[in-house]
Amino acid sequence: PKGIIMKQIEYTSEDAKILVEETVYKGFFEMKRYQAKYKLFDGGWSKVVSREMFERGHAVAVLPYDPITEEFVLIEQFRLGAMATSNKPWMIEVIAGMIEPGEDLDDVCHRESFEEAGISLTHLQKVMSYLSSPGGTTERLHIFMAKTDASLAHGVHGLDNESEDILVHRVKESKAREMLDEGKVDNAAAIIALQWFFLNKPKLLQSWK
Repeated sequence: PKGIIMKQIEYTSEDAKILVEETVYKGFFEMKRYQAKYKLFDGGWSKVVSREMFERGHAVAVLPYDPITEEFVLIEQFRLGAMATSNKPWMIEVIAGMIEPGEDLDDVCHRESFEEAGISLTHLQKVMSYLSSPGGTTERLHIFMAKTDASLAHGVHGLDNESEDILVHRVKESKAREMLDEGKVDNAAAIIALQWFFLNKPKLLQSWK
């Protein structure tokens, strides 16, 4: 161990410095290389560290729920990144989409819900946000809950120009809980959104009245 810290330390972004920022790749996504240094817990400064960061922008994810039928609207689509570790790279997910510069988060939720599931939302409510993997990407994802009419959710959706092929599922609340317990939902946004719902359902439904 380096030693014992005798006082509480609360660092902020003011205690780190980006010295160099350069783009090393730009295609469908962007990769940047940063040289930075930051304060150490003993009060000194780190050496200059070089890190590549995956720059994919920021996103919203929305979990639509129908309190009358007690169903979620979830989607399923192929994900190339799942092939390395999953024998089924078609993921059960929540509706999600990237935020364009200057775009309102609520507008992204409504747009993506129509494009990916053909549904409309009411009582849209942001419940939390998180960093998806800050050791390798700057992406922040904003989680929303919303009320919907699940009876209108069906079919295959998505934009042809984005090669989307998205199957819509109506999933009973009890079934979704089973899928979580059995590991059949294994992507972060869906897990976090569903777990938040089950932890906060009474409070959420009360806010919709």
